Amino acid sequence: MRDALVVYRADSSPRVVGLIVEVPGKRRVFLSIGRVMSIGAGQVITTGLINLRRFAQRGGEVRVIAELLGRRMRLRDGSGEATVEDVAITESAPGEWEIEQVYLRRPKTSASPFGKGQSTFAEWKDLQEQSTAGESQSAEHLVAQYSELQAADLATTLLDLPQQRMFDVVDEMPDERLADALEEMPEDDQVQILTHLDQDRAADVLDRMQPDDAADLIAQLPEEQGEALLELMEPEEAEDVRLLLSFGQDTAGGLMTTEPIIVSADATVAEGLALIRRHELAPALGAAICVVLPPYEPPTGRFLGMVHFQRMLRYPPHERLGTLLDSNLDPVTPETSLAEVSRILASYDLVSVPVVDEKHRLLGVVTIDDVLDHLLPDDWRSHPDEPSKPAAAVSTDTSSITTRRRSADGPRTTRR
Repeated sequence: MRDALVVYRADSSPRVVGLIVEVPGKRRVFLSIGRVMSIGAGQVITTGLINLRRFAQRGGEVRVIAELLGRRMRLRDGSGEATVEDVAITESAPGEWEIEQVYLRRPKTSASPFGKGQSTFAEWKDLQEQSTAGESQSAEHLVAQYSELQAADLATTLLDLPQQRMFDVVDEMPDERLADALEEMPEDDQVQILTHLDQDRAADVLDRMQPDDAADLIAQLPEEQGEALLELMEPEEAEDVRLLLSFGQDTAGGLMTTEPIIVSADATVAEGLALIRRHELAPALGAAICVVLPPYEPPTGRFLGMVHFQRMLRYPPHERLGTLLDSNLDPVTPETSLAEVSRILASYDLVSVPVVDEKHRLLGVVTIDDVLDHLLPDDWRSHPDEPSKPAAAVSTDTSSITTRRRSADGPRTTRR
């Protein structure tokens, strides 16, 4: 379970019309509240058949976690305003659920940077939604819900949000997390989000992206805007991106990343394994280590070869990496075509291939994930809707029905 869907009513509390649940394949689907038999601690029990078409939100519907949390409310008793942090839904009649109680946080009354404002509970009927034209809804709690998501899941979840809500969340996300999410999005969505940011923050986010992904994104922007962002980026990061932009997108030079693991021939197996253990390192980059002569920043000294991590595992920690080079792997040049790079990766069961210049200096590596990004259809990141398939009686585990303990929302899909 990822969220609950409600509709407002003029004379009573919002009515729950259904739940948004995630099924295998990361697909978010709609589950009518009429199918729900009971909601308890840790589980929602449902019955009957459900439609597995992708969720698509309709007008007038509000997602509790994605849209209701963070809204400002005015208490009708005149005691001020507060922000929604959680809601409780109650079964008012068989098969009828509605929001009954709201958990609120009042604004801080002291200048201290520590602590939060006073919390309080209120009945929905005692609240009035308070908003100012042009004011963004707080996304603090939603960002917290997304903190544990993998980058690909975070990207999908962001794109499932209504546009303004997505921008609210993006504004409060750390640059590092936003960079990770952008790397997993289609180019049109990347451009939309980057254009929303002010130029200084956009440059900071680009600094934290992999150079090849940053280059692909800047290439989609108008030339003047791209150049302005490059000027604002850190010089070293901008230099890598400019290098990648100088090559065609469907060549090894345009596909490569300029941040592989690079060591000297005297480095040991123990040192190499320590480098690939780094948490922030992409798996494809951690599959092999590049051995070169100094200097050790691209373009490096002469490229000597690569050592695959599986080979390192077979040797003692003190073994020098210069003695373990893969002699059967020939590097490619920046002008090598995407088709040829794909053939090499497939023929030799590789996840990366080195790229060298005419002086045999290492420029970077092309990884399998970058090749797949270019080989797959443009819309590969979105799961095409499958034909409607009924499912048998369903029991879906979830966190507590109080939204504070659930993970973030998902978009809406389907007719009931």
